[in-house]
Amino acid sequence: MASGKPKKKNPRLASGRKRARQNVKLNAANTSLRSKYRTAVKNVEKAVAAGDLAKAKEAFVRMQSVVDTIADKGIFHKNKAARDKARLSTRVKGLATAAA
Repeated sequence: MASGKPKKKNPRLASGRKRARQNVKLNAANTSLRSKYRTAVKNVEKAVAAGDLAKAKEAFVRMQSVVDTIADKGIFHKNKAARDKARLSTRVKGLATAAA
């Protein structure tokens, strides 16, 4: 095959067909949330890189909400979410001390 991925077979049982339909919907929802997470983290990193403290704090508050939601839904592990929040918090606080 040219695509590299083997073609998936259709399930025979009705429950299997339903599960396949559900998986498509869940995969789309999870992909969207994962993208939202990454965007929120990037917004904070961009604000910190630019040295804009007000924008960094605002983006960090929004990012915390997104990260907690993602962790609660189990898309990313709660420890990964906590680690990312802690690292970005340190960078925002470092920016605040540099400005002071």
